[in-house]
Amino acid sequence: MPIPSDRDPWQRVRVSGLVLGLVTVAGTVAYIVLGLTPLDALYQTVTTISTVGFREYGETDTAWKITTLVVILMGAGTALYTLGVLLETLVEGRLTDRIERRRTARRIAAMQGHVIVCGWGRVGRTIAAHLQGAGAEVVVVDSDPGRASLVEGPAIEGDATDDDVLRAAGIERAATLIAALSTDADNLYITLSARALRPDLFIVARARVETAEPKLAQAGANRVVNPQKIGGARMAALALQPAVADFLDVVMHDGSLEFRLGEVPLRAGSSLVGRTLRDTQIRDRTGALILAVRDRAGAFLTNPSPEVVLEADQLLIAIGTEVQLKALTDEARPNGTSRSAEADVVAEDR
Repeated sequence: MPIPSDRDPWQRVRVSGLVLGLVTVAGTVAYIVLGLTPLDALYQTVTTISTVGFREYGETDTAWKITTLVVILMGAGTALYTLGVLLETLVEGRLTDRIERRRTARRIAAMQGHVIVCGWGRVGRTIAAHLQGAGAEVVVVDSDPGRASLVEGPAIEGDATDDDVLRAAGIERAATLIAALSTDADNLYITLSARALRPDLFIVARARVETAEPKLAQAGANRVVNPQKIGGARMAALALQPAVADFLDVVMHDGSLEFRLGEVPLRAGSSLVGRTLRDTQIRDRTGALILAVRDRAGAFLTNPSPEVVLEADQLLIAIGTEVQLKALTDEARPNGTSRSAEADVVAEDR
């Protein structure tokens, strides 16, 4: 359910209600000046505005008649307008929308470590589908009310380049932000804004042209993805090695196979640190197979030999079942620590 960030359907109701209250107060004061007690003056004003006219007080002199006429014209018109606006708001379902927006806001406020997807176009929908399929919590941001209303899950209707909109999406507690808008300029602005709000946030940005890739990286994006380039590379891989391409696609994205790829951070204090792959006997102990090791500088060592010594803060790229990858994650954590609520194993769906 989207949360509109720049309009309030109850604004007219509040304004008309305020005007009606001012007319009531003014009429009450006028009748007090004409000689009624405060209670009688309020009673006379309310019955006049409502056109009930039951048990009127006071005299029928000129001042009284003029005051009553003014109260009728201003009060009755304002009351009818307020009632019309209220009925319009209720009939159009805005009350339900307001309740849903508050519910969605509470849901986002309770999220921790979620992914913010900016842009609900073809790319954004595909990204969200894969993330949700992997069990990740997703908040979508899109400025188009029609597209935002189609999101199945928490959504913010607003401009993703606006800091307040990003805050409404829970950027302070998010683990990742994906800028997937259709223009490089918007994605660049989102990246700059998100990096300023959260220096430690992991940001993935979409690029339409190659010249925008270094600019997005300089703006603070941890990863820059060109969907056209990736699509072309995949089509070429299908032409050259279709079986290999299909296998990798199924393992990383499909989920129909029992095995999947995962990344496991190696923490300081783990029993694996300082030992060779041969000595750790990871394959025998967990069932997971180590395909590559990524060092602190980001370099990959693929198909590591059994004599490679594991170090803290490395990233292990492994393949295995969910149970096997969880067992490897347990081995990679410091000894004596319990599994945290945040999953250490991240499916390789990027």
